[in-house]
Amino acid sequence: MLADKKVEAFLSQYDEKVYANALKLREVLFSILPDIIEQLDISARMVAYCYGQKYLEMICTIIPSKKGLKLGFYKGPDLPDPDNLLKGTGKISRYVEIKSDKQINSIALKQLIENALMAYRERIRK
Repeated sequence: MLADKKVEAFLSQYDEKVYANALKLREVLFSILPDIIEQLDISARMVAYCYGQKYLEMICTIIPSKKGLKLGFYKGPDLPDPDNLLKGTGKISRYVEIKSDKQINSIALKQLIENALMAYRERIRK
């Protein structure tokens, strides 16, 4: 999965730091989210990570830009976030600004991703 050339080509259009951080973030996502599906959405300029085709089945998104990199979370306002990583005021999603390798590998970010996975599992049980 990590060798998806279309996703890598999309991410490589951005600044070298954004590209490098996005690749590292992908590795973390694949390590925490078993059998996750990676979907490139060129029109929205993001890469979605989900377990199906429905919006309800999405866990998170990588959102690169000229200004930096964000990791967006579906149902972010409902996620436990003890380290206050989530930003934004959206009713459906929130995001974390990714600025460093240290942050990508932090326990707090990994816990947030795991919380998003648990929230997804709870959603599909209903």
